[in-house]
Amino acid sequence: MSGVIPTAPEQPADEKDNQIKSPDQRPDAPPDYNSHFVSGPPGPAVPAPAGYAGGLPMGYNSPQQPGTFFSYQPAGGAHPIQYQPGKYHMSNQPVSVTWMPGPPPIPNCPPGLEYLTQLDTIHVLQHFEPLEMITSFETNNGYDIKNNLDQMVYIVNEDTDDFTRNAYRTLRPFVLRVTDCMGREIMTMQRPFRCTCCCFCCPSTRQELEVQCPPGVTIGFVAEHWNLCRAVYSIQDEKKENVMRVRGPCSTYGCGSDSVFEVKSLDGVSNIGSIIRKWNGLLSAMGDADQFEIHFPLDMDVKMKAMIFGACFLIDFMYFERSPRRSSR
Repeated sequence: MSGVIPTAPEQPADEKDNQIKSPDQRPDAPPDYNSHFVSGPPGPAVPAPAGYAGGLPMGYNSPQQPGTFFSYQPAGGAHPIQYQPGKYHMSNQPVSVTWMPGPPPIPNCPPGLEYLTQLDTIHVLQHFEPLEMITSFETNNGYDIKNNLDQMVYIVNEDTDDFTRNAYRTLRPFVLRVTDCMGREIMTMQRPFRCTCCCFCCPSTRQELEVQCPPGVTIGFVAEHWNLCRAVYSIQDEKKENVMRVRGPCSTYGCGSDSVFEVKSLDGVSNIGSIIRKWNGLLSAMGDADQFEIHFPLDMDVKMKAMIFGACFLIDFMYFERSPRRSSR
């Protein structure tokens, strides 16, 4: 049959679909990742030092969600820890956060306070909140704690509900949670509510801060003393026995200058350290983004260092939390 033109065998329908249909570039499910951090470059493998269980300092509780935080080399690492903690602007090229290398465990030192044994100066940097400046809606405070090398030591986050923050403002009771590079809560600071409507010299109206390290174990208190001219506090041990005093300036609202709170001995003769609220220019004048610099002796008892550290936050809430936008009302 000369009029018949031979043709190729007909392909099955499913093979035709495979040829015509372009491959779908979209994955079946979104990638499994934690959006709140970005992995830094891997560090060298370093064996865990003596006294560590599984590479983590003894005395810490395991994280509730394993895998949320990186493992780190507590000592001897050749490179600093790079980690993206909770509250940072995430862009296409996230800024790497360098953490202070973790020191080895120290006898009779609460877990997590080993960092303070190596420091005589720490910097407290409050996170700037544009929402507060624009709307006056009070949000939870957050702070970065750094050393002189600009390495992160701790992160401090306030844990207070919206109603309490905005109803009581600077008088609000709060809980501050101090976490390390692994996200473990190593210290808790609690301020109870004290009514100031009655006589301001009554002891029941004076502000107080309790410091716990580890959380649940009280190591001391910061108690306000009534004074007509200046801020005065007592730093107390766990038995509420006075150990040191903090003496503030006559005016804490000076524009264009630092506010220095001196840490002194009980007799007021010896200077032990200081808590300095740094003047931060426009941010200090227009918003709640305070910066503090804390000084204490290098060989000071680590618990007392933690107490001076805690006093800084009570001072911040009492004298510097109110922004000019609200204070003008």
